[in-house]
Amino acid sequence: MSTALLSTACSGKSLPRHVMVSPEKLQQAVAAHFPRPYPVAGLLQMQLQAPRLQLLPASDLLKAQLTATLSGPVLKQSYDGRMEADFALRYEASDRTVRAQRVKVHSLALDGLPPALTEMLNTYGPSIAEQALGDLVLYQMQEKDLALMDALDMQPGAMRVTPQGLEIALERKAQQPR
Repeated sequence: MSTALLSTACSGKSLPRHVMVSPEKLQQAVAAHFPRPYPVAGLLQMQLQAPRLQLLPASDLLKAQLTATLSGPVLKQSYDGRMEADFALRYEASDRTVRAQRVKVHSLALDGLPPALTEMLNTYGPSIAEQALGDLVLYQMQEKDLALMDALDMQPGAMRVTPQGLEIALERKAQQPR
């Protein structure tokens, strides 16, 4: 990003209007946080693998499909399945990150799970998804990029999900009263 910002700034062209983060970069950042274990009702363990992300430009969301395994000492076997959720994004200025927010679970299914455990999992599923995906870091602005934005008097602004990836608008910094 900084090379594009620098070449645009030095060429006399208009200032850049946005930064694009590719789906591959988003996927790499998310994968670094998995696999993750989550306790379920103090008796079981849910292991979640790195989600496969899908861009949902029409709703300005990302969809995550995760592989899940439920195990624990009270079970005779482990159960494999899937979780599907979507979430919105927000920019966190304190650490220069793009994070997940407003996680919504659409499905959680484990193959061969007894009905009583299925009911319990349906109760805890949204909480597990929120723990796994809520506030998850999807991208972090680099120091050199932010320094260049500062030099151009710009800052990250609104974000939108596009078919090409995540578009982060660059906005002029608000002028501070003197």
